[in-house]
Amino acid sequence: MSERVVVDPITRIEGHLRIEAQMDGNRIAQAYSAGTMVRGIEIILRGRDPRDAWAFAQRICGVCTLVHGIASVRCVENALNYPIPPNAQLIRNLMIAAQFVHDHVMHFYHLHALDWVDVVSALNADPKATSELAQSLSNYPKSSPGYFADMKKKLQKFVEAGQLGIFAKAYWGHPAYKLPPEANLMAVSHYLEALAWQRDVARLHTIFGGKNPHPNFVVGGAPSPIDLNSDSAINSKRLSQVQDIITKMRNFVDQVYVPDTLAIAGFYKDWGMRGEGVGNFMTYGDFPEKGMDDPSSYLIPPGVILDRDLTTVHDVDMNDADQINEYVAHSWYDYSGGKNEGLHPYKGETSLNYTGPTPPYQHLDVEQSYSWLKSPRWRGKPMEVGPLARVLTLYAKGHEQTRELVDMTLKQLDVPVRALFSTLGRTAARTLETKVIADAMQTWYDNLVANIQSGDTTTFNEAYWDPSTWPAEARGVGYMEAPRGALAHWIVIKNGKIDNYQAVVPSTWNAGPRDPEGQPGPYEAALQDNHELHDPEQPVEILRTIHSFDPCIACAVHVTDPDGEELVKVKVR
Repeated sequence: MSERVVVDPITRIEGHLRIEAQMDGNRIAQAYSAGTMVRGIEIILRGRDPRDAWAFAQRICGVCTLVHGIASVRCVENALNYPIPPNAQLIRNLMIAAQFVHDHVMHFYHLHALDWVDVVSALNADPKATSELAQSLSNYPKSSPGYFADMKKKLQKFVEAGQLGIFAKAYWGHPAYKLPPEANLMAVSHYLEALAWQRDVARLHTIFGGKNPHPNFVVGGAPSPIDLNSDSAINSKRLSQVQDIITKMRNFVDQVYVPDTLAIAGFYKDWGMRGEGVGNFMTYGDFPEKGMDDPSSYLIPPGVILDRDLTTVHDVDMNDADQINEYVAHSWYDYSGGKNEGLHPYKGETSLNYTGPTPPYQHLDVEQSYSWLKSPRWRGKPMEVGPLARVLTLYAKGHEQTRELVDMTLKQLDVPVRALFSTLGRTAARTLETKVIADAMQTWYDNLVANIQSGDTTTFNEAYWDPSTWPAEARGVGYMEAPRGALAHWIVIKNGKIDNYQAVVPSTWNAGPRDPEGQPGPYEAALQDNHELHDPEQPVEILRTIHSFDPCIACAVHVTDPDGEELVKVKVR
């Protein structure tokens, strides 16, 4: 029997993910993605007030809190045909965009870059040569020899103390690392720089939503009143702070994130030839100029690309029962109609049934159920969602800035168009879309200020707030582009209460297991594309491709001892 490599848990992600790779020699022949915890928010929401759903839905994830709140209020608004004021839409755009920029930068430096950057090697770098390298890439004002010398000393103290801390438990010295010491020092320095940067940029959510994480939202608009003469509302001072944050975001993206990505990618061009995945891509669309009911005004257009064909973008309809269905053939759920049935989210069921092995165990039985994630499909096909899907759709639709950025990247790296679909392409796409969205933030801010200056300060529409105005039955879908991809919440309302609620999240699309037809999900398919492990005990190759998707598995923590016995139990009274 050929060897099976198990990585559990996948580190540097949100949530719990297990990867089992069936090896053929040193090559991955088959891969299996297993979400190892359950999400129960859908069950908790039944019978509750739809206007409160966003506060519960945010708790699906401790990282993507904002996006679940937005998707939730949008699904209620869609069900009730509830329009929101233009200012509220602009505020939401700014908050979503800030989440994108913040999330992507943090993912690159603190989660994914360490798959490419050898931290310990940075101790061999010459700070002067590092400065010369950094200055050749951008005009970032901190790129002096003294700055990099100080960063090197800080890193040296970590190592000498035997406490690498945030850099611990990695595969330093692995032959798969190819960066010279100076590039490693530059990247590690920017890792530390991003920690301070993100603390400042998170304030935008605090200004518009009251706090971060878990900012506040409201069905019908935005919870932030605008009054330039009030200390307890969005005033001139807070608007000025928002402008400062946008400027700081754009500067870091332009001067640090984009140059670093291109510089690091230049040493790993061979990763443009592996990790292609399923070859199908889907976006729901987001960032409307004229409201959610006008997809033609979205910055990111909706659409489906099949089999890497960028000449055709298919329409996507989330209300069409023939388009989106979730399957549980290999998931620890039951459906009333049987495990091979596919259900549209309006009719979705959350019936838990764990049939997997009792911990500790060596391997999952992949012929049976092996994941807490379902398997969503579009017209029966697996779909990759996320930055790569969005960049490809923008490119296919002729978005001028995206085309320029993609063409520039391909030319600078000297790689073919095919490289877009790879592990490397997925990572580069995240960077490029960050640039597009950060630039767009300035336009939305300018439009918001212009509205206020013209006398329009409305942020909330109270027309349908009272449940007495609602129909006896209603259903709707709230969708958006979250940083990790297409996200949608479906709601069924009866007599003013939630009758059914289903969330299909980006990492369900990407990380889901095989379906009844045996089709692998995007993670599984990507790992099966041209992956060789230098050392099964140090599977950095698996981490590179999985991290290129930026996994965010639904949040939960399970504490067990080696025999599978529960160690901690918390009861909420």
